[in-house]
Parts: sequence; C-alpha cells; structure tokens
Amino acid sequence: MPIDPTLPYDETNIFARILRGEIPNKTVYEDEHVLAFHDIAPQAPTHILVIPKGAYVSWDDFSERASEGEIAAFIRAVGRIAREAGLVEPGYRLLANTGVHAGQEVPHLHVHIFAGRPLGPMLAR
Repeated sequence: MPIDPTLPYDETNIFARILRGEIPNKTVYEDEHVLAFHDIAPQAPTHILVIPKGAYVSWDDFSERASEGEIAAFIRAVGRIAREAGLVEPGYRLLANTGVHAGQEVPHLHVHIFAGRPLGPMLAR
C-alpha cells in the first residue's frame, strides 16, 4: 500500500528493523550513514536497495532534514556501489519513489539500483 511521505517516521518499517539487526539482509555496502543490500524480491538481475541510516521517510524528507554529511555520503555511496558492482557500463537505473502517486511502499527513503539487462522505458506507455 503506498504511503504518505508527510507522515511521521514509522520505527516499525522493514528498513528500520533491518537497520536494528532484527531482520537479516545480504549487505552490499555499509558505512556510518548508509546501508545497501540485495532486494529479497529482485525485479532485475541486479536489484540493490540503498538506504540512509537516519530516520527519513522520503527523498523530500531527507533533502530537507539530513545533514550535508549524510546527503554527501548517501549520494557518493550510490555511485560507489554501482561502480563496485560493475554496473556503470552497460548501465543501470536508479529509482526513488516518493508518496502515494509514485507507489512508495516503505516509509523509509530508499533508492533502488536496477541493472543486468535492458530495462526498457522508464514509465509504462
């Protein structure tokens, strides 16, 4: 069910639980501000989720409230993960859903990295 990104952060969401170690994950990358792991229901041969460790509901929330250090770490981590996974060539897609119309399902900012095959058009036509 899509969520409203203006709602308060929900500490029981699946990514908060992963960050607390309550749910296992296949970690790809971790630093002080970021955790990245393989999606448990991949929608492409490579499907990695990148999340900030801070309690941010959406891209809008993160861009407004995160520190400069958190923002820089998150953006740099996404690029580093793609490079280290060998995705730069032939290419990859980043996706961050924000809000009901975009279909955001987990109320914790996350970026999907999709790769491993031609991904087709960005939106259904």
